[in-house]
Amino acid sequence: MNTSSPSASNASAMISHTHGLRLSRRLHSRKPRRCASLAAVAACLLVAACQTVPPPAPPAAPPPAVRTITQARYEKVAPEALPQIADADLAAAWPALLASCRIFERSKARREAWAEACRQAVAVPAGDVAAQRAFLAQRLDAYRVLSATLEEGAAEPRLLASETRGRMTGYYEPLLNGSRTRAAPYLVPLYRPPADLLAIDLSPVYPELANQRLRGRLQHSDKGARVVPYWSRAELTEERLRGAELVWVDDAVAAFFLQVQGSGRVRFGDGSMIRVGYADTNGHPYRSIGRVLVDRGELALEQASMQGITAWASANPRRVDELLNENPSYVFFRELPLGDPKAGPVGALGVPLTPGYSVAVDPRFIPLGAPVVISSEHPATGAPLRRLVLAQDTGGAIRGPLRFDFFWGFGAEAAAPAGRQRHDVQAWVLVPRGVRPEKLLGGG
Repeated sequence: MNTSSPSASNASAMISHTHGLRLSRRLHSRKPRRCASLAAVAACLLVAACQTVPPPAPPAAPPPAVRTITQARYEKVAPEALPQIADADLAAAWPALLASCRIFERSKARREAWAEACRQAVAVPAGDVAAQRAFLAQRLDAYRVLSATLEEGAAEPRLLASETRGRMTGYYEPLLNGSRTRAAPYLVPLYRPPADLLAIDLSPVYPELANQRLRGRLQHSDKGARVVPYWSRAELTEERLRGAELVWVDDAVAAFFLQVQGSGRVRFGDGSMIRVGYADTNGHPYRSIGRVLVDRGELALEQASMQGITAWASANPRRVDELLNENPSYVFFRELPLGDPKAGPVGALGVPLTPGYSVAVDPRFIPLGAPVVISSEHPATGAPLRRLVLAQDTGGAIRGPLRFDFFWGFGAEAAAPAGRQRHDVQAWVLVPRGVRPEKLLGGG
């Protein structure tokens, strides 16, 4: 007992010394019993605590990986639901449709799907717009194209959005001045595909990659060789591309936009002319330099056209290379015969493009060669642009179900609307009766 406690001092002042000793002995005699009781209680509490604490739960399984994907959806519509096409536009588009039919004959899958419809199209009298309209209504089914955004990863994909409007830009066939040898002012090279560029086709193993190829190069080390991404635009030095020069031109910005367009013409000093066409790419994603300038606050959105970017480059010549390198994608070319100067370049389908009636599409969602009805806006006049066009080309920046690139033709006259076209578009794909659009995707 702690006799220095306040209670013990008060007790010794009130009772005799002897009585205090007896009290002290009694208190001392009770201490072991009390301590034993406290120990027992503590032991019981400890045992109870051990019995009631649950075992730790196993770690939760990580949630499934969730990703956002884009798919095309097709809604069948009646012929009268299509936008009305002017007679002149329908007649002008007909030769492009017949050109697609000639290509369909070369492929078994396409021939089986299109043979009867194309036979009927060829039989339509030239210039007979009424017969052309009857063919579209009676021989083809129309499907509205929708762009669906889905969240994938859970048990069932979840639809996030479904859009009926997409984006249509324009392209054209530019004319550049050039030379077959490097001499001032022709100091900017156009390159053919370099020897170390690899194009890897995985479709035999992964059929879903039928329209995609990986680009890369071999990197050698003491551990062997492995495939790595090909050089980006900024990394593609003259030394790395030495020996792959095709021709030299006099304007770096014009050469850049030639890569964006995918094809063009080069005129030499003696007046002769060649075509250059898309041959391959370095495999890097396309990035808009117009968007870069807008994000930097150096151009307003409405100024971010080919014309606006060219004007910026003229005012900032020392910054041109730095701006162009913001787009890591790089296009390599091949020389083509000029052919008919009035015809467009040969597109991805394998036929010359028809100005005003051929478009580039994403072949994962729009069957290559198919007729498509579009509804948009004319970039020069603002008038409705409603036409039958043919999906006869592709492009590295043309990605998505409702992404189109409208071919305007050749030279400066075509450059004006092409450079300004960035408009909403609605689209309806036309396919042979009884055939779903999905069945025609990726057909060889």
